[in-house]
Amino acid sequence: MFDRMKSMLTERGMRSAVAPLLRRFLRSRDAVAGVEFAFVATPFVALAFGVIQTGLMFLSSQSLEQAAAVAGRLIMTGQAQTAGWSSAQFQAQVCNQVATMFNCASNVYIDVETYSSFSAINTGLPISGGALNTGAMGYNPGGPGSIVMVRLYYQYPVFFGGPLQLSTLSNGDSLLAATAVFQNEPYAPI
Repeated sequence: MFDRMKSMLTERGMRSAVAPLLRRFLRSRDAVAGVEFAFVATPFVALAFGVIQTGLMFLSSQSLEQAAAVAGRLIMTGQAQTAGWSSAQFQAQVCNQVATMFNCASNVYIDVETYSSFSAINTGLPISGGALNTGAMGYNPGGPGSIVMVRLYYQYPVFFGGPLQLSTLSNGDSLLAATAVFQNEPYAPI
């Protein structure tokens, strides 16, 4: 009996036992469509999610730009100054514009600065060490005739960035920024 088992385990015996199974496996076409679909579906689904993520980022960016334009107009016409709005009240006005797109209370940052001339405006992003630096942000809407820059920042969470490199911050988020630069109208201060 031992000799019989030994002969079955020889190379020739194994080959003769495995060969019919291997031939039957190679001839079978039952799962070919499933395997081909798996090869094609994985990159397609990844690409589809990447396109959706990029589209949502552009939509969010446009919404932030619109909010910066509307909020900037409140300062340019003197409405924010004559009403005596604080930074929090001004942010509430901005949040009214973007409430449907963003978690405004904790993720939208506002920087309103006054400059002596248009050429003195600093347009660099406040990123240091791969993170948003909120320490230098302020709220100074100026007075009649002041040159003002209103910037809105939003840390947009990137879920399907992958090889598209959509994230600009070290935490994996992408920083969306919207800017409005203008000279205040000669409104009557109170």
